[in-house]
Amino acid sequence: MSPNAKGALLALLAFGIFSTHDVVVKVLGGVYSPFQIVFFSVLLSFPLATVMMMRDANPGTLVPRHPWWLALRTGAAVVTGVSVFYAFSVLPLAQVYAILFAAPLLITILAIPVLGETVRLRRWLAVIVGLVGVLVVLRPGETEFALGHLAALAAAIGGALASIVVRKIGHDERPVVMLLYPMMVNFILMACALPFVYVPMPIEHLGLLAIIATFAWFASRLVIAAYQSGEAAIIAPMQYSQIIWATLFGYFFFDETVDQATAIGTGIIIASGMYIVLRESRSGTSQNTPVLRTRSRGETATTPRVSLFMRIAGKTPPRQDDP
Repeated sequence: MSPNAKGALLALLAFGIFSTHDVVVKVLGGVYSPFQIVFFSVLLSFPLATVMMMRDANPGTLVPRHPWWLALRTGAAVVTGVSVFYAFSVLPLAQVYAILFAAPLLITILAIPVLGETVRLRRWLAVIVGLVGVLVVLRPGETEFALGHLAALAAAIGGALASIVVRKIGHDERPVVMLLYPMMVNFILMACALPFVYVPMPIEHLGLLAIIATFAWFASRLVIAAYQSGEAAIIAPMQYSQIIWATLFGYFFFDETVDQATAIGTGIIIASGMYIVLRESRSGTSQNTPVLRTRSRGETATTPRVSLFMRIAGKTPPRQDDP
């Protein structure tokens, strides 16, 4: 088996596990507030994150070198986590994924002011076409724009913002700093909200929360292995396989069906996102390759980013083009 084929298979497996993770989130979201789910997800993720932080041999303190950029990333990650957990609980899985898939388009736009990236006509057209796909999914004027749709959009924007900030400061900020601060702030804020929304949880639901943390960690490790095996241009598009899992899981577990508008809009968004990835993979087309180097799903501050796992483990050099 070629390295690219192995990497693609590992990525497909990883994103299948991520999708299963989201099914558990949706199940729990039918009973509990997203604040409570996020709180316990972060709490149960700390032991796994601590193991990774113990492997960081780089000298230094936990004082951030770019406090304002880190604060922006932390805020974006916290908003993304609560928003995406809420969106999964109230919207069909496939519809949430379709909106989240707009994140690469937003990263392309944000790369202009944040990274000084030059976006030429073809990538601009891809972004515009992709945003049209988002409108097709949302169907403004035809369907009621619910809070769940707003939450999914907020998650896409927050995830893109968190990713682009990592691209901005990742070359000289310690991975453990970027790992720890979002998780700690998420934990503190959710703990403050918990007394107002808490519902007692039976042991089996606590077990489901442990599954969320374990699946996210294991899937992240598989994504790392995928990028170590294959080329980024091959691995990155594999994230779109989640729409297949979302369609299957939604149909069998939640009696959800994908309507025509969602299917068409999703296809448009995926096509534009894949075009941007392929354009960035060509030498000289993009200076920073912001979409191509976004190795994991949107930042939620409940589990560490794949790229931070890789840097802490010493799998990638601490450079700006590999955050």
